[in-house]
Amino acid sequence: MPNENQSELRKIPSVEKVLSDPALAPAIGRYSHPVVAATVRDVVDRIRQHAAAGGAVPPFEAVVEMVSYHLAAAWPGLLEPVINATGIILHTNLGRAPLPPAAVEALSKLLGGYCALELDLATGERGVRAQSMEKLLEMATGAESALVVNNNAAAVLLVLSTLARGREVIVSRGELVQIGGGFRVPEVMAASGAVLREVGTTNQTFIRDFEAAVSDQTAMLLAVHRSNFAIRGFSHDAALPELKELARQFDLPLVYDLGSGALADTAAFGMSHEPTVAEALAAGCDIVCVSGDKLLGGPQSGIILGKKAYIDRLRKNPLLRALRIDKYAAIALTATILQYLKGQTAELPVYRMMAETLESLARRGDDLVEKLAGAGFSAEVVDGESLAGGGSLPDETLPTRLVAVEVKGSMDDFCRRLRLGSPPVLGRVHEGRFVIDLRTVFPAQDDELVMAMAAAGNSKTCS
Repeated sequence: MPNENQSELRKIPSVEKVLSDPALAPAIGRYSHPVVAATVRDVVDRIRQHAAAGGAVPPFEAVVEMVSYHLAAAWPGLLEPVINATGIILHTNLGRAPLPPAAVEALSKLLGGYCALELDLATGERGVRAQSMEKLLEMATGAESALVVNNNAAAVLLVLSTLARGREVIVSRGELVQIGGGFRVPEVMAASGAVLREVGTTNQTFIRDFEAAVSDQTAMLLAVHRSNFAIRGFSHDAALPELKELARQFDLPLVYDLGSGALADTAAFGMSHEPTVAEALAAGCDIVCVSGDKLLGGPQSGIILGKKAYIDRLRKNPLLRALRIDKYAAIALTATILQYLKGQTAELPVYRMMAETLESLARRGDDLVEKLAGAGFSAEVVDGESLAGGGSLPDETLPTRLVAVEVKGSMDDFCRRLRLGSPPVLGRVHEGRFVIDLRTVFPAQDDELVMAMAAAGNSKTCS
């Protein structure tokens, strides 16, 4: 046995030999030589340990395949678009809203050089960061003033820290929501230095509950839109006009964490109506905070809109330096807001996906079924539902047409191969079949999707 082991050990290829194989040249171009070299060393070490324990050394071609597999597993989707076939339009784990072409074009045009991020070109002096973007937001929403930070949680944190540090903020118990990543409104409030004063019950909160809680320690009234869940049945909420009247009576600001960020009427695109920024401001809210990458359809950002007197105070908070928007998001958001002002809302990917008709989806589905048959898959078009997702329009669905695909072998292995493929693909599994919702697949990706499916169906898992 020892002699046989020594014989096997001598078969192990050197790291240099594996690295120089032409089959790994594309991987080196994609991942870099150091990354591939580290993976080759790890694979060779595993083979050596296996051989030392009495195992056989795989053929050289298999070693190269193992390196490719481990690279894909360790660096899945590196700088590569993901095909979202889940039907979830605002998929939080996939970056939420895809940017409109106009924003992508603006980023491509401006990021390779310099841009007037904080320079007032009229005076030649330092100005407000992304001032044009904020002026456009004021025009698009009718707000007195606007300020943008890096996400909506940061927006709420800045507002609470500035206007309510050390004092009470009254909020309905039914609106103490948990947002993505496990963070909760009470935790954000605690981090700001504000004191939570919750009123009412989970399902029943009246304006009298807010009124009874007001004291000389009260700094503001806070309303939080339940954008990622819904309460049905025996429920009641204090309406914004009621809260505004109470806030006026006690000279308090009314802050609304609207979250979902709708500037357009979602009902015009086949969904139920989601409260809009304009409606919140018209109801008398002094400050409205929304996300830029949800129903607004732009980049990750936290947009603060409302009374200039309050937003001027926010600008003076030193915390703003840590929370401010970066130039990439500022450029993309500026281009996105211009789409609204030009009346081109329907061109935003979020709304284009919502508006895609069942007939169009069925045609694409039939074409995909035919192409998948050529790749060895049995599939059919069936009825289904798409989701808005991303903490917007909870429980809201859109009727859709799905492509249900029969998969040979382990479904878990097939889905893993799709996720580790190039490009990565995410879909759904329903009743034992892999389900594709083309609503969230860009038409230009249809052929790529077929090739990715074929590659996953023919691939063998390496260990």
